[in-house]
Amino acid sequence: MASLLALNRKIPRAYNRTREGNFELDGLMGFDLVGRTVAVIGTGKIGTIFARIMAGFGCELLGFDVHHSPEFEKLGGRYTEADEIQAEADIISLHCPLTPQTHHIVNARMLARVKRGALLINTSRGGLVDTEAVIEALKSGRLGGIAIDVYEQEASLFFKDLSSTVIPDDVIQRLVSFPNVIVTGHQAFFTREALGTILDTTLRSISDFAAGRPLANEIAASA
Repeated sequence: MASLLALNRKIPRAYNRTREGNFELDGLMGFDLVGRTVAVIGTGKIGTIFARIMAGFGCELLGFDVHHSPEFEKLGGRYTEADEIQAEADIISLHCPLTPQTHHIVNARMLARVKRGALLINTSRGGLVDTEAVIEALKSGRLGGIAIDVYEQEASLFFKDLSSTVIPDDVIQRLVSFPNVIVTGHQAFFTREALGTILDTTLRSISDFAAGRPLANEIAASA
């Protein structure tokens, strides 16, 4: 939600301007969220929470998932097909896992059909998005902006200070050059509470395993 608001209302650009004494509004116009159509791709726990927030802003909700969430539908969300999402969504937010089926779910074909000026948010997995296709959609104006906290080639970049080096990844370098792009370094999870929960769950799982107790968070191996 923070990424969406920052992208829509040009908060990073405004912050940088005012730090330099520039208080002009030129180029900072956004749009009201009320009445806008938001597509939630992946309506699991996180996607449904995001949908609840967007419903609070007065948005129309479209869902796309192989598993339908009764809670999402209680919020007024309606499941639909990709064609309707591409044609109607003002905002597309990704909350699905990365699988062979979802790899590059956002691709050139999909982006060629999105509503002109739509915003794309990805805080899920980098491989969901074909970044080079996104760059072309930004250049053409088809995509109004993108905010990502994940990147397909992030392993060689994220969680490192590369500010004094030459980054050889031309794709990410091109992406961050656009004024309507926000990139953060995989920090969506990074709160004191989330880290505490991760630690507690890990220690509890280790203790249960050592004691021979059932593992509450066990993930069964795929067949």
